[in-house]
Amino acid sequence: MPKGRRINQQGKERAKPRLVQRSQQARERALKALWAMRQGDSLSKASRDNGVTIRTIKRYVVSALLQDRSGGRIRATKSDRLVRYIQIPGPNGPIDVDVRGSKLASEFAKYKAAVNRLLAGDRNALDKWHGKKLAGISLITDTKTLVEQAHRELLPYSLYRFLSGGAA
Repeated sequence: MPKGRRINQQGKERAKPRLVQRSQQARERALKALWAMRQGDSLSKASRDNGVTIRTIKRYVVSALLQDRSGGRIRATKSDRLVRYIQIPGPNGPIDVDVRGSKLASEFAKYKAAVNRLLAGDRNALDKWHGKKLAGISLITDTKTLVEQAHRELLPYSLYRFLSGGAA
């Protein structure tokens, strides 16, 4: 899988993340557990379901957790300002973007879902995204470019391979 450029929200290239791969995976599991907590799971259930310890969740996402009183239930905040590393389609292949905050990360996820709907055959999936920028990054909405990238397997998260019978 080819690696894309890494850019931050200001549009500047950035260095690779400093965490080793094992720590990156633990951080991703902690973020998934945080998401599960926002969906209604308790801290212990979210940690169990995502294969991460409560200690690890606290290590990586403590700023997104609240405890009203000592010994009380720990719950997730509605949103956070944690950095997430997201990959989106760029003009010449995938671009890795540092996204600060759960709300902006959700917008990027909606865009990626629209790209997948386009690749599944919904020609109007990207209508909402034409001419839009997220975090100063212009979003690719050209159908030809996106299908070509999916065909060349440059969009690792895309459904194109599955939808084309595995012969992308």
